[in-house]
Amino acid sequence: MEVAPTANPPVCRIMDYGKFKFDEAQRAKESRRKSQGTGIKEMKYRPKIGPGDFDTKTRMVQKFLEEGHKVKITIMFRGREVFHPELGKKILDRVAETIGDGAKIEADARLDGRNMTMVLAPDRRVRQRTKEADAAPSTNGSQPQSGAGAETAAAAAEGA
Repeated sequence: MEVAPTANPPVCRIMDYGKFKFDEAQRAKESRRKSQGTGIKEMKYRPKIGPGDFDTKTRMVQKFLEEGHKVKITIMFRGREVFHPELGKKILDRVAETIGDGAKIEADARLDGRNMTMVLAPDRRVRQRTKEADAAPSTNGSQPQSGAGAETAAAAAEGA
């Protein structure tokens, strides 16, 4: 097998081709295992959704975004609801506002037949900041204390 074809004279190595192919396959398998696949998740809402259901579904959207998935939000219209797309747009805007800067709108609200869709993607900069904040050690090295125990701990620290 040729190791350095540009060298003068070219450098070659005698090796077992089966072993070479096996090692190559193992490296490829390892790199696939380390790469994180980002899928697209979908969350469906209705125009007449209640506040509890809205909060639950929006929390799940937030969780999907934190895991690194894109989220397709669908508003399903039934019957004459389709004549009031502003209700669906209002819900999509509320979802985007609730999630805040944790996501960016990849595809804006669009009416497709009886469904209105919007795609949210995780904001990489926000994820990086939260990872850095989690990795940074605390400055004083101890947990903050509260209640009566905090006063005695502070007094003991002053006395020491």
